[in-house]
This record gives sequence, C-alpha cells and structure tokens, in this order.
Amino acid sequence: MKPLITAILLFLSFNLFAQKTCEYSVNVTDSLGTYKLTKEYMISEKNFAGNSSYIFYSLALTDGLPTLNLQLIQKSKDFLKANCFDKNSKLFLQLNNGKIITLLHIDQENCGTLIRDDKGYDNRVISGQFMFMKDSFEELKNSPLSMMRIKYLTDTEDYVLRKEFKSELNNEVYQPETYFINNIHCIE
Repeated sequence: MKPLITAILLFLSFNLFAQKTCEYSVNVTDSLGTYKLTKEYMISEKNFAGNSSYIFYSLALTDGLPTLNLQLIQKSKDFLKANCFDKNSKLFLQLNNGKIITLLHIDQENCGTLIRDDKGYDNRVISGQFMFMKDSFEELKNSPLSMMRIKYLTDTEDYVLRKEFKSELNNEVYQPETYFINNIHCIE
C-alpha cells in the first residue's frame, strides 16, 4: 500500500511543478531566421463609466533576441488621449520581492491607430516592443509581479497587477502576477 501512495504522490508532484507548455501564435523558421510569438495574454482590464482599457502581453523571440510585445486597447465615447511610444519609452515591472526590472522600447515611434466602430465608440490601439535588460530573466522567473509602469513619450501610467481576475470582455480567468513565471521559458 505504501508504494502505491508514494507513486501517486510522486506523480502528482511532477504534474504540479511541471512547466506549462508554450502556445505560440507564430512559430516560423526559414532562410531569413527564426521568429516565435506567444499568444496574447491579458494583463490589465479597466471598465469604468463607459470607458474601457485592456493591456495584453506576448513574448517574442526573433533570431535569439527576446522581446515583450505590449498592446494597449482603449475604448470610449469620449475623447481618447493619444499616448505615444518612442525611443525613450520604458516599461518598469516591480516584483513582489521589491526589485524593479526595466525594459527598453525599440527605437520606433508609435502613437497607435484610432478606429471608430459602428456603435459610436472610439477605439485606440497602440503596440510597443520592449527589450529585456541583461540578467532580468532570472528575477522574472522567480518572483511574481506587483506593479507595472509605462513611460510614454509625454506621460507615465501605473497599473497595479492583480493576482487573478475574470475578464468582463471574454469571461476568461487571467493571472497577471505570474505571467513571466509561467511563460518566460517559451523564449529562452
């Protein structure tokens, strides 16, 4: 009986500590090189007084260079302020252990695209690619996130990252605090 219980406990512990499999939206290798992009994952959602904003992450590996893709979607019937990414833009990630990881935006200015939908809402979509600093992977693999600060061209915004939330957009459960712990191995 003891060997059976030991075998069951051993099997369960392997399943609990096993890394998640990587889900890629793009995984291409050709004569030009290799490109992998993980599926988008919602990190933040705000819905208040008819205004909505969503932030999505995806990790990319381009010929050995790991980057974080950030996409911000804003929706409102009111005026939407344009935030732009430029060469001086940064993404700061505060970890639960107190350390701050800085990611640098690639040298490409982007102020997003404004789209008006058939319901009268203005939608602004802005995307940015951020490069990881040397030696930041180990910290991100070992400590959950607590806050995120985005430094735009003319503004700075802070976001408190929740341990878990159920999205009003698609009713899926997201765990932004552990995004890097669960996914960074996909681009190593």
